[in-house]
Amino acid sequence: MVIAAPEPKTEFQQPLIGEQRVVIRGISWEAYLQILNALPQSRGSRLTYDDGVLEITMPLEDHEFYGRLIECFIRTLVELLGMRMKTMGSTTMNYPHLKKSAEPDNDYYIQNQPLVKGRNVDFSQDPPPDLVVEVDITHTDIQKNQFYASIGVPEFWRFNGKVWRIYQLQEGVYVEVEVSPTFPQVPKDGLYRFLEQAKNDEIEAVQSLRSGFFS
Repeated sequence: MVIAAPEPKTEFQQPLIGEQRVVIRGISWEAYLQILNALPQSRGSRLTYDDGVLEITMPLEDHEFYGRLIECFIRTLVELLGMRMKTMGSTTMNYPHLKKSAEPDNDYYIQNQPLVKGRNVDFSQDPPPDLVVEVDITHTDIQKNQFYASIGVPEFWRFNGKVWRIYQLQEGVYVEVEVSPTFPQVPKDGLYRFLEQAKNDEIEAVQSLRSGFFS
């Protein structure tokens, strides 16, 4: 068990600029699909479509740094806890009946991993990922909480470069909670300490997480 400690205060010399964004309004679902299909599968930009609003996000260094480290944190926890996981990365999640589509930073099947293991996910039939992670350092025009709640994602993490927020879906809306439903053994400050240590040495941060988790 990780021993809880006071939440560290992170100070920055200058405001973080984690993403560049372009927003296009008045785009139909059919037009969005044409844009999506015209783009190469291997690309740096990520698309989010919410009933007529298309947001194109180009992640910058701070965004990628935190996104990759949060994934490393989750992977390590899954391994330490003896869980199973199917990683979806930024796979396009299309929900045409809702006119919504997302390419989140990270998303995972953990509780429902047995339902989707060994094959491609069909979002028209399979449940949504159990956990979605978004790094939003700069302003986004998409109401992400409402967006992922409407899709039915049980747990949603948001990180703005300073604050980690955990949301649990309860009766169709997100409620902010202090402990992850997927990882109740991990105190809220666990990710903060991991990220702070990883700024200097990512490998050492993972080793510290492994060695201290059950102490």
